[in-house]
Amino acid sequence: MNVELTVLILAALLAVVQLGWNAVRANLELGPAWFLTPRDDAPPQQLPTDLGRLKRAYENHMETLPLFAIAVLAVVLADKSSALTAACAWVYLGARVLFVPAYRFGWVPGRSIIWAVGFAAIVLMLLAALF
Repeated sequence: MNVELTVLILAALLAVVQLGWNAVRANLELGPAWFLTPRDDAPPQQLPTDLGRLKRAYENHMETLPLFAIAVLAVVLADKSSALTAACAWVYLGARVLFVPAYRFGWVPGRSIIWAVGFAAIVLMLLAALF
């Protein structure tokens, strides 16, 4: 299997871990009774700051993951895998892993720098697939 596809799977597993972590934490904070509803109304209480940040870190990952998947598929289908695209894939995953504590603990400007590095890795992969 291509390195890029392996990293894509790992990035998807990171999303699974983040989703599970958020669900467990939110369930503990808000109680299972609210989670059994269709959640048409706002939660009974505001989420704690750290839990809100974890939720936003997950949502941010879900925004970048499709772009990363497109980059990986473009590289693999165009048969453009290289040391550069493999390195970019690992950089993206590393940035996404670091983004979670960066967002959770409010690292400024670290969080934005980490995000930019991961995004740049996606752009480089897309360009590598194109040229």
